[in-house]
Amino acid sequence: MSSPQLFTVTTAVRMANRGPSYGLSREVQQKIEKQYDADLEQILIQWITTQCRKDVGRPQPGRENFQNWLKDGTVLCELINSLYPEGQAPVKKIQASTMAFKQMEQISQFLQAAERYGINTTDIFQTVDLWEGKNMACVQRTLMNLGGLAVARDDGLFSGDPNWFPKKSKENPRNFSDNQLQEGKNVIGLQMGTNRGASQAGMTGYGMPRQIL
Repeated sequence: MSSPQLFTVTTAVRMANRGPSYGLSREVQQKIEKQYDADLEQILIQWITTQCRKDVGRPQPGRENFQNWLKDGTVLCELINSLYPEGQAPVKKIQASTMAFKQMEQISQFLQAAERYGINTTDIFQTVDLWEGKNMACVQRTLMNLGGLAVARDDGLFSGDPNWFPKKSKENPRNFSDNQLQEGKNVIGLQMGTNRGASQAGMTGYGMPRQIL
């Protein structure tokens, strides 16, 4: 999956004017929509409203309501900012807008900030997935990954129940002293054998005839 895209006015207008899907594309869209998880929706709403620590509203149940709640990018930007210490928020200006370009721009800002936070590029949805509602299941996966990473960081900035998210493995760096590193090299040398005491006695040079006594 490509990195979060930057938007131009032309891109925004083209996306805003797309019509409905028909035929095979409609079948594909229906399969994608079936992947949407209503239970995850409620978990994510609970986490976002808790994590943002401010009034970001609360949507009624349902995929379209969830999409409309996030569509302008303001809630997402508030969410990613809440995961940083005060004064280090990645999105400097958050502004509600009805303009398609501004909404997509703010979604894009969230996606870029989420990638910098540590979410893998392959786990990040594309702006069109949310703004057009093309793949809300992918939006859910991104947010679940973000929540899981926030829990794993254990930096005191996560708010909510850690059990809402699957546990992510934490880095466990191991530091060795110079003596330990040298001992490790010695062990490897013994495992591979030694040439100590070896000589060329009794060996015949390459291409030389052997003497038979």
